[in-house]
Amino acid sequence: MSNVPVGQVDNSRNDSPGRSADSGLTIATCVLLALFGMAQALLGAFFYGAGPAPLASIAFDLAIAGTCLLGGWGLHRPLGGVIPAIGWFVVAFVLATGTSGGSVLITASAAGEWFLFGGAACATAGMVAAITIWSRSGLSKPGR
Repeated sequence: MSNVPVGQVDNSRNDSPGRSADSGLTIATCVLLALFGMAQALLGAFFYGAGPAPLASIAFDLAIAGTCLLGGWGLHRPLGGVIPAIGWFVVAFVLATGTSGGSVLITASAAGEWFLFGGAACATAGMVAAITIWSRSGLSKPGR
């Protein structure tokens, strides 16, 4: 327990030898969050039409929003919410583009549009919420 007054930051940890281990863990967590966001887009691209038309799409949309929020909460920094959203955007929009042969993986059906546009909106909302809450001047700081 430190003797730092409430509302002030304890900087005594910054020079500790465990700092590089924390950085390594943060990098590993960011890589896994990116892969998880990519996996959600990949699975969503194949299963967005499962069940009644927009239900699976909405579930995938809420999943990426939740991943962004939980990533930010887990890392206590905005990067935790931004990384999975970027991974989702990259994979979802690569899979949504047509090939030279004219095939499209994510079709222009109601479920496909819910998946792409709803997922983009939810990923953006989760990313903005993580930036707002866990930035240095965000909502989680005392006295704000």
